[in-house]
Amino acid sequence: MRDPNVPESLEGWWILHRMFALDRRAWDALTEKKRSRYAQQAADLVTHLQSQGEGDCAPVALVGHKADLMLTHYAKTYEGLLYAQMLVDKLDLRSCLRPRDSYVSVLELGMYDATAKIHAELTARGLERNSPQWIAAFDELIREQGRSPYVGERLWAKAPRRRYVCFYPMDKRRGEARNWYALAYGERLRMMHEHGKIGRSYQGLVTQVISGSIGFDDYEWGVDLYADDPLIFKKLVYEMRFDEASAQYGEFGPFWSGVQFAPEQLGVFLTGDAVPALP
Repeated sequence: MRDPNVPESLEGWWILHRMFALDRRAWDALTEKKRSRYAQQAADLVTHLQSQGEGDCAPVALVGHKADLMLTHYAKTYEGLLYAQMLVDKLDLRSCLRPRDSYVSVLELGMYDATAKIHAELTARGLERNSPQWIAAFDELIREQGRSPYVGERLWAKAPRRRYVCFYPMDKRRGEARNWYALAYGERLRMMHEHGKIGRSYQGLVTQVISGSIGFDDYEWGVDLYADDPLIFKKLVYEMRFDEASAQYGEFGPFWSGVQFAPEQLGVFLTGDAVPALP
């Protein structure tokens, strides 16, 4: 995208969230031998998905009635998400898991500030907007952003191994009275800058993973929060509600929260006699 009104973004992992309800009666009705085999088979698969270089998988025990288990899959390709989905669906354990929801997105780094600077630089060079020279220079400057080691680390980092997880999708409002996309670029840039300052104030306390889902799912973005204290989610999201970008233009979907655990703790989760651990 080279429209001066449209901010660029850089993309990394493809992400699939899958939420399941666990039929504990069906699980308890299995023989001890089958429960052991089902749990080990599922744990081996999650371990495999975590260890391969082409993706990742984070299992989360959800709190609340909406679902019991969330699997967050990372993949280098869109097809990789489908492959992980099929592997999970082939598990014997799937006979006890009931799909409740899913969400498809791609890890995204927004470039509001960088896009504005690139357009200003090309204008200063005297290049005609959208001429072949403009387009070539624009694309090269975007590629330079993607080659930054700092950017690469953010685009291709594995799912954070922090105990507590919160996921929710969100939109920017597009109604008649409030339409984010009808605002001038500079106005959106100002609000996003202020919005980002709130997130940065929680640096070290929470790890945020923002993914774009326009064209892939019902909302425009997915937000994953990882922390060592679940109260951080409340404090961060609440503070952001007062931010102009959220208060005036934010629309939020359902929230899912729970505790992340290690693959070898899957049997503990399924048995339900203790809370699975994350070493």
